[in-house]
Amino acid sequence: MTLSDEQELVHLQNQNLLRSLRTWQTAPSPLLTSLQNESYINFSSNDYLGLSQHSTLKEAAIKATQNSGTGATASRLVCGTFDCHRELEQRIAALKESDDARVFANGYCTAMGTITALVGKGDTIILDKLSHACLIDASKLSGAQVRVFPHNNLDRLESILRTTREKSAKARILVITESVFSMDGDCCPLLEIIALKNKYEASLLLDEAHALGVLGERGLGLAEQLGVQQDVDLQMGTLGKAAGSAGGYLAANQTIIDLLTNKARSFIYSTAPPPAQIAASLAALNLIVSEEGAKLRTRLFENANAVAIPSPERLSPIIPLILGENEKALQASEKLSAKGLLVPAIRFPTVPKGTARLRITVSAAHTEEHLQKLNQILCEITG
Repeated sequence: MTLSDEQELVHLQNQNLLRSLRTWQTAPSPLLTSLQNESYINFSSNDYLGLSQHSTLKEAAIKATQNSGTGATASRLVCGTFDCHRELEQRIAALKESDDARVFANGYCTAMGTITALVGKGDTIILDKLSHACLIDASKLSGAQVRVFPHNNLDRLESILRTTREKSAKARILVITESVFSMDGDCCPLLEIIALKNKYEASLLLDEAHALGVLGERGLGLAEQLGVQQDVDLQMGTLGKAAGSAGGYLAANQTIIDLLTNKARSFIYSTAPPPAQIAASLAALNLIVSEEGAKLRTRLFENANAVAIPSPERLSPIIPLILGENEKALQASEKLSAKGLLVPAIRFPTVPKGTARLRITVSAAHTEEHLQKLNQILCEITG
């Protein structure tokens, strides 16, 4: 039986899955102010280094707006490619040790444009079960056969690779995974995945959305940390998290980048990102790889390690507290909110059923007092 729109909303409400927007006044990260002038410490954003409020990014955005206006006015293939777009792409390519890069409006558009442009009917995509929704949606839309392996399960990944390759020696196979998983904060076994994709002559798309700015000697992600950037065929990431701006990118060899320019529909048919966004992103990348960026990463992990949730090893600033039931996660989130802390309850379909959780994200901008207050309430919740 098909539910009406109203019935579907009631159904979501009954399952504790109904969501709504919450509007905030603008305020310096990591603090937020409600429309009722209530102050909250924000433990929910992905502004891991606090760069969204950095004066260097603000100044770059203001200067770009003064010089070039507020919009790019058209798609990149019409008249929307400015010198700043190419400067950012060339900077990304150099940092990622690739031939070139393409910048998209956001990470979702990057995944949709890239995956649907490069694989299709007759091809196979193999992706980690916990991959981000944009990677899943793009894989389904591509028309390729989609196979899923249990999270970080190398044996199952190899089994699927083997059977796929046995069926066709020439089949195009694309393995997709994240470097840092957005809801669990753990990392993929990248070295082993690279070895497997090479063994079975597949390609690898690695989404570094939550690793850029966070991992690696220069903050360029897990691939840089492990010294394997040149072994990753498709290096994807976002400029809207630790980079404090907005947009997504794909770095790869020149042939792939040229194909994206001609086939990626989310690139071809979208107005180019505005100059202010591009300038802020470029400023952020330069900060991330600087000495200041290294100090911010040190501070970030000091803060992450100060959170009173047991963990064998803190691999990222994403710290999940899995509570299981939707209602329990909502109640915990509301308790934190009542004490002036913003920590969201994450539920299905963002995470698997039965794994509702608090998703705590830490920033280099959090103070010792912020963390002490968080720990106090967490101790009450966990008993």
